[in-house]
Amino acid sequence: MRRKVIAGNWKMNMLPNETIGYIESLSKLVKDTENEVILCVPYTDLFYALMTAQGTNIKIGAQNMHFEEKGAYTGEISAKMLKSINVEYVIIGHSERRQYFAETDETVNKKIKASFANGLNPILCVGETLEQRESALAEEVITKQTRLALDGLDDELIDKVIIAYEPIWAIGTGKTATSDDANNAIKSIRNEIRKLYGDKVADNIIIQYGGSVKSSNAKELFETSDIDGGLVGGASLVPEEFAKIVNFNN
Repeated sequence: MRRKVIAGNWKMNMLPNETIGYIESLSKLVKDTENEVILCVPYTDLFYALMTAQGTNIKIGAQNMHFEEKGAYTGEISAKMLKSINVEYVIIGHSERRQYFAETDETVNKKIKASFANGLNPILCVGETLEQRESALAEEVITKQTRLALDGLDDELIDKVIIAYEPIWAIGTGKTATSDDANNAIKSIRNEIRKLYGDKVADNIIIQYGGSVKSSNAKELFETSDIDGGLVGGASLVPEEFAKIVNFNN
């Protein structure tokens, strides 16, 4: 049976002192969960998050990275830099990166390869726009994004990828895909993995849902057949709310 992975994406929020207080509070609230807990925090919070999370069941991730190891890329952070401070996870290809910062399927693929080369576990984001959804292109879009992002990776590495299905129209809008719609979309992604890598990989790979996940809908979403947890945005900024999502099955 696949584990449930609940990851919080703080986006551009939280200062170091807030990070320390947040993790001190959250750690007490989720210490007994059987689910995996990840916080993906801004670069300036990583050191403080890692220090505060020591001895807890909370894992720390970054929200982005560059695919090159080093070089003249002002303002960028490499996978090697993240690994040097013991970051475990990194979000790759979030829709906001694709929309605002010219992220492409090609750069997403390069970043995933770079993350594995440096011992990081990628959380790959895929998702369709409202226009694509209304044009009946959602399945085509998300399976293509998945296929291109994972191009060139062998079965052993694919098994370590976490995929987050995040319909762009549901991110930060308060709109949420119904549990059936989200589950069916994730089934499509899993079937694409099945075509490319076989049953074993498809049955084991973790695929989350993201898009206005909150404590009031987490249980319904996460108890479907194919949704393996969530990538949580705004609701992850309040430790008590995020803890309710993590503990959805208690």
